[in-house]
Formats: sequence, C-alpha cells, structure tokens
Amino acid sequence: MASISSVAGRTTPPRMRLPRRILPIMDGYIFREMFPPFMFGLAAFLLFWIINLFFLAADFLINKGAPFFLVMRFLLFRLPQAAPLALPFSALVGSLLGFTRLMADNEIAALRTAGIPLIRIVRLPLIAGLALFGVAYGINERITPAASDISTRSFYQIVYKTATLPIAQHTFRSDPQVGKTFYINSVEPDGVTMDGVQIFEDNRLSLFQDIITARTGRIVGTNLVLKDAERITFKPSGDIAAVFRGKNITVPLPFGQGAQSFFSASLNDPNTMDSKRLKNEISIREATGQAGSSLLQDKITLALKLANPFATFIAIIIALPCAVIFGKKGRALGIASAIVLLFVYYLLGAMTAALGKNGAMEPTLAAWLPNIVLGVAGIALIVRSQR
Repeated sequence: MASISSVAGRTTPPRMRLPRRILPIMDGYIFREMFPPFMFGLAAFLLFWIINLFFLAADFLINKGAPFFLVMRFLLFRLPQAAPLALPFSALVGSLLGFTRLMADNEIAALRTAGIPLIRIVRLPLIAGLALFGVAYGINERITPAASDISTRSFYQIVYKTATLPIAQHTFRSDPQVGKTFYINSVEPDGVTMDGVQIFEDNRLSLFQDIITARTGRIVGTNLVLKDAERITFKPSGDIAAVFRGKNITVPLPFGQGAQSFFSASLNDPNTMDSKRLKNEISIREATGQAGSSLLQDKITLALKLANPFATFIAIIIALPCAVIFGKKGRALGIASAIVLLFVYYLLGAMTAALGKNGAMEPTLAAWLPNIVLGVAGIALIVRSQR
C-alpha cells in the first residue's frame, strides 16, 4: 500500500517551518517605516553635536600638535552626554516622518476603516518610546559619568600636557553606600594631603549624624588616613553622647576611588554624576544650611536626569497625532513640525529652569513642566484624532 506521504513513488519533502515573527505584521510594517527616519534623526543630531566640538578638536590637532588618537578619545567620550537630547529628537523625527508617510498614502485611514482603533495603531511607537526612555536614562546614569571623566582628562592632556585634573577648594564628596559625606577645606599641592577635613556619618540610633574632624588627612591608596582625629557622637535628643580624641582613623574613600577620582570635577559635577550621588549631595547641603541659587540649580539638575530622558516618550506622544492631522501635506511639513516642536520644548524648558533657579517655581515642577504641557497636548490630540 502506498504511503500517503508519497505521490507516484516520490516522497514529498517535509513542510518548511516559517520563522516566527518577532512583531505582528502591522507592528512590523510600522517599525520599518519609523526606523530609517529615526536613525537619520539620530545621525543628524550627533553630527551637529560633533561639529560643535570638531572646531575645538581641529585647533588641538593643528595648533597644539595633539596626537590624533587623543583628540578622537576626547570626542568619542563626549558622545554619551548627548543621549538625553539625541534620543528624544530622533524619536520625534522617526514618529513624524514615519506616520506622515502612512497618512499620505491613506494607509492609516485604511486600517481605521478596517476597524482598528488609532490607539492600537500607535501602540508600537509608544512602547518604543518607553524603551528609549530607559536607554537614555541608563546611559545618563551608568555611562556618562565615567565617559565624561575620560574625556575631561583627555582635554587636560591635550591642553596642559597632564591627565591631572584641577582640584577645587571647599569640596564635598558623598558615599551613599555607607552614608558618609566628606568635606575638604583645601588640598595641598601634592594632591593627596588635605587640610580641614570633616566627615558626616549616619547614626542609626539618632537623627543627628556623627562627625569626624581632623586638621589634616592623607589619601593612601583608596583610603583616607586622618591624623589626630576627633569623633563626636550624638544622642537622639541632640546632646553630645561622646567625644573621642587623639587617634588616627582610616576611612575608605567613596566607591573605592583613588585621589584622582575622589577630586575629579567631572565625576562630581552635578550634570554628570548619577542621581543617587547628586540626591545625597543635595541632602547634605540642605542639612548644613548651604542653600541659595546653586542648590536650587542642583535640584533642577536632579529632576532633569529623569525628565530629559522621559522626553523621548513625550516626543512620540506629541508627534503621532501631529502626523495624523497634518500627514497628507507631505514630509516637508513633518520635518518642519519636528523642528518647531523641539524648539518649543527647549524654549519652555529654558523658561521654567530660570523660574526654578530663582525660586519662583518649585525645582521638580520646573524640570517636568515642559513634559507635562506637551504630554497633555499630545494625549488630547490623540483622543481628538481617535474620534
């Protein structure tokens, strides 16, 4: 009896298994429309970012005779700082141009005629916006501080022929992992000996921090050795519990740093340090009464570390309904809309930051208000388009 799998004595080949789709057909099609303009926007932004630095780099190469590799390292490690700005712009361009093309060819109209709601059509871009927000935030928190330090050291190697960074006086450094904050009044020319050292340490039994003071301290490896230090502990009532004098104390430096990293301005710059360290710095400054415009600026900077990356999601929320509304008028209008929206966002951000810095607006609100305004406007336009 012939096998059912054979015809005229020939065995049919086994059925080929098609590869599983990563995305549904509609989402994959939308992704292919958005990805090229997204990459174009990212490349364009990074190109302009690099051009701003290139003139400085050209001066290093031509007039200062800096090694090519050193100049390239300076440029390369500046790039992570652009992520919180480049990704929102790229998402805006990708969403506008991708959906403008779909609207111009009546493909969005066809999908909606088939009964697919607009919120389902824009699901993939919204999810992509949240994913890009995570990427931008991660780069800003994890990569930017170390990259900025390398770039800054490269700059000093080019200009001053040394990788040693300048040391600022009256320096605060924090170690949130163990609850210590270091205050250094001044640093001697050797770069490792400090005068007027104070260390504030969390006390689990009291709201008041223990204080360690020393006239001098010296960095040995990754430790700070305090000479003839004095330690003061406090009771929960705020009264002094005990005073210990006349001994040397060894304290590990934050994050196992050496002297160069401990004093590095780039690693401890509010704009490049991670949120956890900056938040701890702000808490210490508030506890020690160091208020003023610089503290307000630090609070705005802290809020912007989350608000700027989240602008990637907001960019998509505002771009999608604009593309749906104006899409039939061509890509030129889409590009113009992207530029106008970006200008409005950063103009509003500059205004609210100024208000936050002078105390006229709460710092967190000042940082988030542009996202709130454009986000609400985008949601309202999406609801209107859905109807």
